[in-house]
Amino acid sequence: MQSQTKQETRAGGHPAGTLYRPLYHFSPPANWMNDPNGLVYFDGEYHLFYQYHPGSDTWGPMHWGHAVSRDLINWEHLPTALYPDENGMIFSGSAVVDRENSAGFGENALIAIFSYHKDRIETQNLAYSTDRGRTFTKFAGNPVIPHHGEGYDFRDPKVFRFEDHWGMALAAGDVVLFYTSPDLKQWRQSGSFGRGYGFTGGVWETPDLIRLPVNGSDDFGWILTVGVTNGAPTGGSGTQYFIGHFDGETFTADNPKDTILWADFGADFYAPQSWNHEPNQRRLLLGWMKNWQYARDVPTNGWRGLFTVIREASLQRTPLGLRLVQQPVPELQFLRGSRSHWQDEIIRPDTNLLNGIRGKALEIVSEFQLTSEVDCFGFRLRTGMAEHTLVRYEAKNKKLVVDRTNSGRVDFNKDFAGVHSSNLSPMGDLIRLHIFVDSSSVEVFANDGLIVFSECIFPAEDSQGIELFAEGGSVRLTSLDVYQLNPATFATSTP
Repeated sequence: MQSQTKQETRAGGHPAGTLYRPLYHFSPPANWMNDPNGLVYFDGEYHLFYQYHPGSDTWGPMHWGHAVSRDLINWEHLPTALYPDENGMIFSGSAVVDRENSAGFGENALIAIFSYHKDRIETQNLAYSTDRGRTFTKFAGNPVIPHHGEGYDFRDPKVFRFEDHWGMALAAGDVVLFYTSPDLKQWRQSGSFGRGYGFTGGVWETPDLIRLPVNGSDDFGWILTVGVTNGAPTGGSGTQYFIGHFDGETFTADNPKDTILWADFGADFYAPQSWNHEPNQRRLLLGWMKNWQYARDVPTNGWRGLFTVIREASLQRTPLGLRLVQQPVPELQFLRGSRSHWQDEIIRPDTNLLNGIRGKALEIVSEFQLTSEVDCFGFRLRTGMAEHTLVRYEAKNKKLVVDRTNSGRVDFNKDFAGVHSSNLSPMGDLIRLHIFVDSSSVEVFANDGLIVFSECIFPAEDSQGIELFAEGGSVRLTSLDVYQLNPATFATSTP
């Protein structure tokens, strides 16, 4: 029986429960979603699996939800890919294309590698598909890595191809274990990393090991990203990363043990993963746009969870060494609608160049030239009814701040409202802010993605204004583009 596809676009009026439904960020068709899983490109499609509870909009027995896209913008929801069974819930993991049939499931089999979780015992397992990911069969020889017997946390395998063998990064408490395999079935532990490196105040989860180019050179480096369950810069969960080398067996950090690097300074960027087998050799990241402090309490109805915009990752040399850079993928430009443009404007206190611009799905591309008199400048987003989300650059302190204390609904959890900040030095005398606004989110990419903030917000429906401000003196706006963004298309396929 052929599947049927139902088209839906998230524009116009909002049926009950969809007030905060994003217009172009990915969210589940209904119910609960958290970590992205199994990001893989195969046969013209970008596959996106994710932690999913199809029976409720609160966390529960974990499945793998599934969607595919040909352009990273418009998505087709597919039926649930993996279900829990007598062996446990289906926790996070990854997916690869077995082009050489090393596992014996068939040439070009799509193989998911996931953690079973039952009674706090976690094992690593395989499921395979020979029909382009539409159905999966669990391997009869599971588990391929049994529980290691040391503590409860032993999960989230990220598998990748390295030269002539498979590699795996696996979270185990406050370390990442590395394994190698010739066939995805037989695994040998080859190394470990952690034990005192970086931030160790929370359990480590969802590792990813990524080879990245260094901007402006032919060099490359490796980063290891790790989700931290508690103690990130804004409180609660967050994502740290390490820069170093991988030799096919294990990861070695370049920086001292006490170096702590955060991938995002907003409250809502967790469990990021990168796509395997990306056809253009890009390293594309996607993160869960929530925080475990309040994810279960956000005021959506019938659905919970969304993902960030997809980012292309690279490394940049800075005075402090190599640092992660994240840039929104250029495919997002296909969503651009009407454009408002300004150039070489002087922004003075108590004026608003953007008076009359409204929208809840916007892209803002701006560049400012600092002056000696300005104290701070920036944007107030989703303004109206005495609410706004503030993006402010403090010129004297060289600090970027995102303040969501008056962003709309903040009363659902005591840990939600907050002021978040990061140091940000100008590029010469320039500050660049690239901002994406959606129904319930704001993402800020500062200085070409060197500093990023990912934030959920819950404003009133008619809070759609935008303000550009300066305080303490004027600042020169060298260029500004504000785009109205069209909604992405989300289709639902049923068997």
